[in-house]
Amino acid sequence: MVGIEAGEGIKSNRYFPVALRETCFEKLFCIMSPTYKSPDEGNEKEDFDMKDNKWLDAVMGVATGDALGLPVQFMSRSAIAKNPVTDMKKGSSYFGPAGTWSDDTSMTMAMLDSIKKLGRVDVQDIMERFVDWLFNAKYCSVGEPIDVGAACYEGVKRYHRNRDIHTCGKTGERANGNGSLMRNIPISLFYAEKVRSGEVTVDEAIRDIHAVSALTHNHLRACMACGLDFFLVYAVLYEDGSLAERLQKGIDAGFKYYGADPANHREMTYYGNLMYISELAEFPESEIRSSGYVVDTFEAAIWSLVTTDNYRDAMLKAVNLGDDTDTIAAIAGGLAGLYYGYESIPEEWLSELVKREWLEEMCRMEA
Repeated sequence: MVGIEAGEGIKSNRYFPVALRETCFEKLFCIMSPTYKSPDEGNEKEDFDMKDNKWLDAVMGVATGDALGLPVQFMSRSAIAKNPVTDMKKGSSYFGPAGTWSDDTSMTMAMLDSIKKLGRVDVQDIMERFVDWLFNAKYCSVGEPIDVGAACYEGVKRYHRNRDIHTCGKTGERANGNGSLMRNIPISLFYAEKVRSGEVTVDEAIRDIHAVSALTHNHLRACMACGLDFFLVYAVLYEDGSLAERLQKGIDAGFKYYGADPANHREMTYYGNLMYISELAEFPESEIRSSGYVVDTFEAAIWSLVTTDNYRDAMLKAVNLGDDTDTIAAIAGGLAGLYYGYESIPEEWLSELVKREWLEEMCRMEA
């Protein structure tokens, strides 16, 4: 992920015009109708169709995408186009051997470790594991944290100094980088299952998802991205249809949820391009931004998924966009792994993945 957070998006006039905001809320009115079901409406416990190991599918999807994108991170799209990524490759000496993964996977693994070992979400325990990562190099692919973004670094360092989970996260517009979204898959998976089984409500899930985002990225827009990701994960796991159809159902559920509170409406407009997945799929590559701004990253990840039909092609499309390549591929990779399954991840990529055995062991760990 990048060190500069939301700045590029704000400078480039990401405020949606009035006409587009009206279009967004026409759909919002539609999906808030009584006939539309959100994830915790009408759950049937016996109706599970869970994959054998959703953690393995998703987390290995994240790690592989991260490692595929890391060697070309920050390269421009035009520079990559001269020698497109087609396989796992070695990056600079700083980034280590082929298959090295970055802070995206490290923070994902830290959160996974906390949730699996405790069997619940403990926000402070998650932050303690982030401290262990940043200061003790735990959960790293090589001997030190790689590619740590500014908001993550500042948040973890601030917590390490004062041990206050409520004041450590960055606030303001520049807290809207992609650093909380990139690590979000474990908490989304955990709460998708809990909401499905009726053990928790969507409100309870979103509360904790926002709290974990706010550890480093304490702005509603960044928190909302993580919440929308939860709805996407839920839909990929439990809805029917193609990947694009499931993603659409997830977005609809997410917009219904956030739209119920008028205080969310302004921030929702930033995600207007995600409201119609079929229309996003028609965007030419030139209209897809791949910066570290959370809105750009989210759009690029979803676009990479809905313009391809398998894990490999989705990852290659994501990393060849340039700029924040590892994080876009990590976010897309988690959802692609869930939908297509662990078996869809190319073995030649997995075989290069640094600490593959440890990653897989962590995914198989019982809660």
